[in-house]
Amino acid sequence: MILDTNALSAVADGDASLDPILRKAPEVAVPAIVLGEYRYGIQQSRDRQRYEQWLSASIPNYRVLDVDQETAVFYATVRSELKRTGTSIPANDAWIAALCRQHSVSLLSRDRHFDLVRGIDRIDW
Repeated sequence: MILDTNALSAVADGDASLDPILRKAPEVAVPAIVLGEYRYGIQQSRDRQRYEQWLSASIPNYRVLDVDQETAVFYATVRSELKRTGTSIPANDAWIAALCRQHSVSLLSRDRHFDLVRGIDRIDW
């Protein structure tokens, strides 16, 4: 399972409703894109130090997914499919969707626009 930024934030904030979902996942991954978005959010936060400490302590528990040449192929396909249907999603989310396809895993996210991407299994909470 891949965590979107809103899921990573919810984990950091101790959202207990995620516990049963995360326990069922054989592996939990965080895309480098999500880390960038999350770190940007931390920089804007009044609780910056607490979130930075949480991230430093927690990130070793997750597999960090980097973007590679294969991801780029999936990304191009996702963007092309969305363009053909006349829809779009934020560019960073297209990269996250590409990683979901590349690794054949579900996405934990509250962002419903991922439902526009064929073949993505979005888990809401």
